Amino acid sequence: MLAAGDLRAWRDAAPDLGRGFDADARATTGFLARGERLVAALPVRPRRDAREQAAAEAVLAALHDARARFLRLHAEQLYAVLTDDLRSAVRVEELLDRAAEDFPGLVPTPGAVAAEREHLQGDKDGAEIAQGQLLAHVLSSPRAGSHLVWAMLRPTGEALERLDDFRSAGEADLGRVHVRREGRAGVLELRNPRHLNAEDDSTVAPTETAVDLILLDPEIEVGVMRGGVVDHPRYPGRRIFGAGINLTHLYRGRIAFLFYIVRDLGYVNKIFRGLSAPEHRPGEPEETTEKLWIAAAETYAIGGACQLLHVMDHVIAERGCRLYLPARKEGIIPGVSNLRLPRFVGDRIARQAIFSGREFEAGGPDADLLCDEVVEPGEVDSAIERRVEALTSSGLVNAAANRRAMRVGQEPLDVFRAYMATYAAEQAVCHFSPALVRNLEQHWNAHTRTL
Repeated sequence: MLAAGDLRAWRDAAPDLGRGFDADARATTGFLARGERLVAALPVRPRRDAREQAAAEAVLAALHDARARFLRLHAEQLYAVLTDDLRSAVRVEELLDRAAEDFPGLVPTPGAVAAEREHLQGDKDGAEIAQGQLLAHVLSSPRAGSHLVWAMLRPTGEALERLDDFRSAGEADLGRVHVRREGRAGVLELRNPRHLNAEDDSTVAPTETAVDLILLDPEIEVGVMRGGVVDHPRYPGRRIFGAGINLTHLYRGRIAFLFYIVRDLGYVNKIFRGLSAPEHRPGEPEETTEKLWIAAAETYAIGGACQLLHVMDHVIAERGCRLYLPARKEGIIPGVSNLRLPRFVGDRIARQAIFSGREFEAGGPDADLLCDEVVEPGEVDSAIERRVEALTSSGLVNAAANRRAMRVGQEPLDVFRAYMATYAAEQAVCHFSPALVRNLEQHWNAHTRTL
């Protein structure tokens, strides 16, 4: 058991900051290391009694407070140190790994994250909340945050390695995702049939690679996203656009916090903004490699799949397709929908959808605000062909210029950056909230399901 005197002595030793970056970093990391040793001396969370859990929560709260005090003063300088004074494009994942190595305790190490992954979501201490803290402070800085957004819009190394083969073969099997060139269209299919094309930690990276390949291939003018065919007894042989986040994986502790951040700063934002230029030029007009995108929504688009409709240039929906954001029943923030959905349906209906679970059905009057075209079952393929032809008839340059001009007016980069700062902080807390676990048990019967 952690002695109350040890806890008080440690908390009383919290460093006074304001002596410069290097001195504050040394003092903070030393304080964090001692606090983490106090937590490590306790049993793991599932085995703690009430007093031990209260002690752990007190230490964890003090750790988060110490990190916040340091980041309020030094987030921009920290980011500069980790990115060679903003000369390097460092993705979120690597940024956090560098921070964990160079500034121990500021964020968890990959090993610490992996160790917590072995526990159910409700049995974790929430080490990854520190990742959300750091990213929130970085994104809150116009200088550092805009650079991070730019870095996440660069093509991935995986895509660059595969590009020549993709251009030659016209297709790439990426496991959970398949991408192929069909005429002037690049078709991306999410293929996670066992889980009804839900998204999880295994789908984000291949989806981003596929988006990159479509954007990098000069023979492709339009991207098309659709769900693959599933073999589920309730939907045999049908395509499903997507079931959202894999809630069973979430309950079982198999969804990393970074799933949300990498997804929305990565492939979702690339669909919306395109690939960034090789150099970061803040204050200048956006230089992006972007294309028009079509979504083919069949059967249903739940959660994250529904979020994708907000970044598409044309949505084709099969009549009767259900479109909704079950954020209330999950206990998390539905990606960037809080920013984007009101542009489509208005503020009042957006609040009903996010706070109260209001659903839309393709063919109904409300869903017309989310869908550009509703077709009968069996007619989606021909509808895609017609729309690709229509969107490419006036040329790629004209189309990209128009969508870029619309985006700059609707969602300037700084608006997105500021939103993502709030999202990183709040989603980290939601991800480890006891309410999330209760919601999954009540609405999903997650405790009865197996991986």
